[in-house]
Amino acid sequence: MRSKVFVCVVLIGLCVGACRKAPAGGDAKGTAATAVGGPGGSGAPATPAPPKPVPAQLPPVIARVNGEDVKKADFDRIIQTMEARAGQPVPADRRDEILRGAIDQLVVYTLLSQESRNRGIKVDEAEIEAKLGQLKAQFPTQEAFEKALKDRGMTVETLRKDARIDLSVTKLIEGEVAALPGPSDIEAKEFYDKNPDKFKEDESVRASHILIRVDEKADAAAKQKARAQIDDVLKQAKGGGDFAKLAQQHSQDGSAAQGGDLNYFAKGTMVPAFDKVAFELKPGQISDVVTTQFGYHIIKVADHKPGRTIPFEESSPKIKQFLTQDKKQKHQDTYIEGLKKKSKIEVLI
Repeated sequence: MRSKVFVCVVLIGLCVGACRKAPAGGDAKGTAATAVGGPGGSGAPATPAPPKPVPAQLPPVIARVNGEDVKKADFDRIIQTMEARAGQPVPADRRDEILRGAIDQLVVYTLLSQESRNRGIKVDEAEIEAKLGQLKAQFPTQEAFEKALKDRGMTVETLRKDARIDLSVTKLIEGEVAALPGPSDIEAKEFYDKNPDKFKEDESVRASHILIRVDEKADAAAKQKARAQIDDVLKQAKGGGDFAKLAQQHSQDGSAAQGGDLNYFAKGTMVPAFDKVAFELKPGQISDVVTTQFGYHIIKVADHKPGRTIPFEESSPKIKQFLTQDKKQKHQDTYIEGLKKKSKIEVLI
């Protein structure tokens, strides 16, 4: 398992992101057009040994790294954030695996913070203020920011201290990987030739929609009211009304602010009823009312792209970006393993 050390395991407990589902209810599917994945392998991977069980009750200190305590409070903060992001508790069948992974993150982070101190890596006040500013910007108000700190048993001063450590660790890692050479054109072409499936782009459309929400289990009166609303909007749209403005005024979906624009999505990405109609429409056409589990939609298609294989010339920059990050990650992993081997690490649970 690769160590994730670019995110401060202390600061991560402050900010919790939320992921919005695709507006039409589909799961997003990655394509070579948006990202380059890792090289595919053949054969089944070796089954790892089961992790050591983690006790239900943990002591205040869960590990020591070169004599420095790794505290339960920081561990709890990581788990709290994981659960908040997932929207559910740690699954019982993966509890030991996930908790052991969190302990390893804390151990690695402690190792790196020690190494940054040993090297005398400095962080100035301006950098800390910028970091705090980034964190504050994720909250709508100062009150919300202060409440998040209080809920996690933190103060601005403890956050400032954590930010200093985080920045020093980041500088340490960036210094380790800065001198690595980038991938050559030959390496990029070899990756392209060995992974043809990663550069197939599915048929896609660019569409906008207007959604009037109604639960599938709603009573007849609620459904009738929602249907009347969407029928009225449909009449305006097909009568020459500005679709984007109608979406901004009426759509009950996160895409409303963008005039209902869902950008490009691949075939099979959205829920079946929505997907079928979107791919049948021609550019410029507006659908009749489409019913899904989310409510009533009107769809307008702006563009339709056939499937294709992305040429190497177009893919090359993203391939090089991926190979660069992969090389840095592998070097980082090797560096961390070296630190572990020369350190005294005691996991106490």
